Amino acid sequence: GASAAGAAVDGSESDSDDSDDSDDDDDDEAALLAELEKIKRERAEERERKQREDESEALESRREEVMRGNPLLAAEGGGGDFNVARRWDDDVVFRNQTRNEPKRQKRFINDTIRSDFHRRFLDKYMK
Repeated sequence: GASAAGAAVDGSESDSDDSDDSDDDDDDEAALLAELEKIKRERAEERERKQREDESEALESRREEVMRGNPLLAAEGGGGDFNVARRWDDDVVFRNQTRNEPKRQKRFINDTIRSDFHRRFLDKYMK
């Protein structure tokens, strides 16, 4: 009989353990959700702070770039060099077009009718 009573006691404890476990699970779940919300809030604050830092850094770098790009403001700082470092044709689209074309050899023919100039002239104006 003692083992049956022990089993009954164990059984009742297991019933109370199940309810305690579900209470503990609810408590754990609530604690985890609270922790998750806290982490999300911290990440959002961190992201917001980083975004503000990036914006202020970008604004500062833009202001610095404007100061450096203006030769008159740079002249106040002691720099008197107003020369532009670029060539005048750097922004031209069609550059070095004839570099790859073969050079035509000029040849001398001592006959005015058969010379290259005369042939080009006839091709251009007589046809």
